Amino acid sequence: MTIDEIIEFVSGLDGVLAFHPEPGDGSPEISWGDTFFYYAPSGEVPKTTQPFATIVTKDYPGDAGSRLDRPDTFRVNVAAGKEAFVQWTGRTPREPAADIDPSTLDTVIAHPVYGAAGWLAVVNPGPRCDDTTRELLHTAYQTARSRFERRAGATGS
Repeated sequence: MTIDEIIEFVSGLDGVLAFHPEPGDGSPEISWGDTFFYYAPSGEVPKTTQPFATIVTKDYPGDAGSRLDRPDTFRVNVAAGKEAFVQWTGRTPREPAADIDPSTLDTVIAHPVYGAAGWLAVVNPGPRCDDTTRELLHTAYQTARSRFERRAGATGS
């Protein structure tokens, strides 16, 4: 999968906003060039909601283990939830991580920083993880949409 294929797939889901930070939009410079996916039927980045998935193209401070400094390397990060997290890692999000190299390509792993919050990650999803990555992204989307709809119903919006 390429970055463009992932963006096209997720952006094709109803109500998704793919936010691409860039100079002048108020976003931190480190985020420029990355993509953040929100369930946002208004078309505006939510002020109080985290993205349900991201694509990062560079190492962030404290998160260099994926070695995104390699040419043409990126990581898809997905708020997978506990059930999917357990299915793919064999442990709950709060359990200590196994010694898995976070730079391994085309493999579902616990996110190297946000694994404790139930996030999964795939560096350069390829033939082994293409379908799985799409499935995880769709599940995270459905969860984000359901959460939005519950909150909107609770506030009468």
